[in-house]
Amino acid sequence: MRAVVVSQPGPPSALEIRDVPVPEPGPGEIRVRVRAFGVNRADLLQRRGMYPAPPGSPQDVPGLEHAGVVDAVGPDTDGVALGDAVMGIVGGGAYAEYLVTSADHAVPIPQGMSYVDAAAIPEVFVTAHDALERLAVVDGEWVLVHAVGSGVGTAAVQLIAARGARCVGTSRTAAKLARARALGMEAGIDSAGGDFAEAVIQSTGGGANAAVDLLGGRFLIQTIECMARRGRIILVGLSAGRRADIDLGTILGKRLRIEGTVLRSRDREEKAAAVRSFATAVLPLFAAGSINPVVDKVFEFAEVVAAHEYLETNASFGKVVVQVV
Repeated sequence: MRAVVVSQPGPPSALEIRDVPVPEPGPGEIRVRVRAFGVNRADLLQRRGMYPAPPGSPQDVPGLEHAGVVDAVGPDTDGVALGDAVMGIVGGGAYAEYLVTSADHAVPIPQGMSYVDAAAIPEVFVTAHDALERLAVVDGEWVLVHAVGSGVGTAAVQLIAARGARCVGTSRTAAKLARARALGMEAGIDSAGGDFAEAVIQSTGGGANAAVDLLGGRFLIQTIECMARRGRIILVGLSAGRRADIDLGTILGKRLRIEGTVLRSRDREEKAAAVRSFATAVLPLFAAGSINPVVDKVFEFAEVVAAHEYLETNASFGKVVVQVV
């Protein structure tokens, strides 16, 4: 089979398409004939040698999400059959024509949905749903979402609205804020200048009740400042840096809760639980048309280098997807 291999850590040109053996499913596993996969910022980090795949996942083939057809079923595997159209999350290996995954890390593709659209769902919507569950977001609350035009950001906006909560989002691009409003964001803050705390406080009438922070770094400092009392923050990404000089007194005075989360390194059962929760709460919303995947641009398999180059420009809104077949 063909797979995209990281020849050595480096720029997008480090990605090479090679012939590699077709994997075989073991107990509780399925093999998927991949029709499309999403490109994520974690893939860019892995390509640079900064974010290795967890143990048990392919180390030189990136890719965290897929959409395709069940091609083989391992022993002691229930609930899935040959020919089923599925999408799901993996620790790595999605940049290939075939992959092996735990059967409980995949879910049925909503009826009538294309493989390209389905490939834009698993990583970002499972992540966003899991974050909002951990934040215990309820009807009427204000939720701050950084990088609102990103894959996780566009997923979070829609899921927040579906909960009856209210989203205030940040972006350095006015055009992305305008598009996020069409997804359900109520207030948009231009963060290009680096200051946004006061604008969030004014837009929400006193501060956000919860925050999905995809950036970290200096953004966390102002996120803490613009939270309402007893606010909750979940740190999902570190695009703006791993360190922040924060005022611990503000955290104490506002009685804030800050939690970190990552999906990729969770063990099999933890991932399965996150996928089950997503399947129960979110899949029906796709079926009803209440929420939708946001695909910015589609590349062919041979154009995977260009897909990485494009994502690195930060011009995308929503997801970049690579079509395999």
